[in-house]
Amino acid sequence: MNGTSIALGIFLLYWFFVSILDRKGILEKHNISTFGPLPILMIRTTKGLKLLDFLARPKLYWRSFANLGILLMFAGMIAMFLVIAISDLALYTSFLNGSVPEPGKYNSARNLFLIPGVNEFIPFTWGVIALIVTLVVHEFSHAILCRVEGIRVKSMGILFALVPVGGFAEPDDEQLFGKKEEVKKELPLTASIKEIEEWEDKDKRKTEILKPEETVSGPVKIATRTQRARILAAGVMANFSVAFIAFLLFFGPVLGAIAPSSDSMVLSVNESSPADIAGLQKGMIITQINDTNVNTAIDVLTYLEPVKPGDPVRIHAVKDGVASVHDLTTVPAPKDSVSGVLVGGVVEGSPAGAAGIKTGMTMIRINETKMQNIASFVNFMEKTQANQDIEIELLPPANYTGKLTENGTVIYDVQLSSNPSESKHGFLGVMYGNNGVVECPTLGISIWMPQAKLYLDALKQIPSLLTELAGWIILFGLPIYGFAGEGFRGFSGTIAQFYHPVGWAEPLGIGIFWIANTLLWVGWLNFYVGLFNCLPAVPLDGGHVFKDFTYSFVYRLTRSEKASEKVSNSITASFSILILFSFMFMIFGPFIGQWIGI
Repeated sequence: MNGTSIALGIFLLYWFFVSILDRKGILEKHNISTFGPLPILMIRTTKGLKLLDFLARPKLYWRSFANLGILLMFAGMIAMFLVIAISDLALYTSFLNGSVPEPGKYNSARNLFLIPGVNEFIPFTWGVIALIVTLVVHEFSHAILCRVEGIRVKSMGILFALVPVGGFAEPDDEQLFGKKEEVKKELPLTASIKEIEEWEDKDKRKTEILKPEETVSGPVKIATRTQRARILAAGVMANFSVAFIAFLLFFGPVLGAIAPSSDSMVLSVNESSPADIAGLQKGMIITQINDTNVNTAIDVLTYLEPVKPGDPVRIHAVKDGVASVHDLTTVPAPKDSVSGVLVGGVVEGSPAGAAGIKTGMTMIRINETKMQNIASFVNFMEKTQANQDIEIELLPPANYTGKLTENGTVIYDVQLSSNPSESKHGFLGVMYGNNGVVECPTLGISIWMPQAKLYLDALKQIPSLLTELAGWIILFGLPIYGFAGEGFRGFSGTIAQFYHPVGWAEPLGIGIFWIANTLLWVGWLNFYVGLFNCLPAVPLDGGHVFKDFTYSFVYRLTRSEKASEKVSNSITASFSILILFSFMFMIFGPFIGQWIGI
């Protein structure tokens, strides 16, 4: 039985006991209720309500905070609605073109819910921490603005599901939305004394949770539409504020305290090879060969190029923070191995592309220099310059149909261009290796180069891209899509192996990665939840605000409360249904396309 099965079993057992306690009225007796049909307990208390009054004292500040939140809510409302509309249009167009995407994780229903352990993009530990922070700041900002506007908060508490998963504040719905309290149900004439006592007990418990001073009779205050908009927008504004602070710290001092270690990870070890005998393992990061530091896999190949078979080599490696040293003896490359550099890709519009070089070919010679490995290629290119003419001999792939030399190779004359990276050497436009993997036959290993420095630099560049729409799209989809479909879920697992703390974070060790992951997910979840709550769909905060502002706009035109109420309800309901069906279309559209054979 695996860990997932055990966790599911414990959760179902917990759900069973919660259901029994709920049916027997034990939960209600202690002012506890379930959150809808889910086994999430709402544990209420009146403790802390005085703290709300204390926090709400700078009323001018909180009203300004919420007024800004209203503006951001409408900006988020437009942005989210456009995202949904564009997504629906793209999927609809794919139906017309016969290119409907296959069902996958990007349109899976489970990934629409921001529940750690359910959403496959959200790691459980960091997701739970971020979700708790997100819910607490959202709900308690509502509560503080309620007190600012004189609206009663009946209780506060925590949401509990085996472990605390968030907090909540319970405002008086009658004051906030103008709803009538539910009329007490009359007992039948045949009710027993015991049933009457239970009914009175239940009614008493409902009032016990209220503040004594707030249970007095008198006119009930109803929030104005402006006050209600401030209260509802405060949650979104709080989420955006927390996201801003978290991202400011993450992209600033935290990423600045993380540096790449080595772009040289052992991807595989051949059985009975020198590396295998010496104890090198998959996942180890090579940091040093003899007395030479290693930064990339190219450094490994460059160092080994002059080494002869039978020479001793000492390799320093790190895995999971544990350093190790391995002594081994190099061997000749296998007879069936082909010396050369695989063309892993060709840059569009580059000299290589113009000459006819294709992905899958293998470079074996440039001018008079044999391409023994990637190190040979890199060393040669670093000595070239723009406009230099070179001759490249390549082995074509098996399905090549072009003209071949007597040796079964193809030869291209290429004139190098200036390098777009502003380096002085010439530019060919060939991406070497196979997805960053290079072979090292003299040791019996394959090495992966993840381009850790480039990836870290790309992360640091995100804030500078936020002046354009592309930057916001990258930020919004960072944990899901990343930069190339890989998704960035933080510095954990394999990716953390390629980095180490520097500067002020050096004494923290791996603690800097915990801080980075917490800030990343706190920022992203608050950003996402804030945007999602902006949608003009009831029961989301944005739906209620949209409804109130629609009412005000219609009332200015008609001066009729009844007509304004009817029109605002109809428009809001239409948007709510449209958004619901849009999400359903995004989820089920690919399945429908597959079913009808598009």
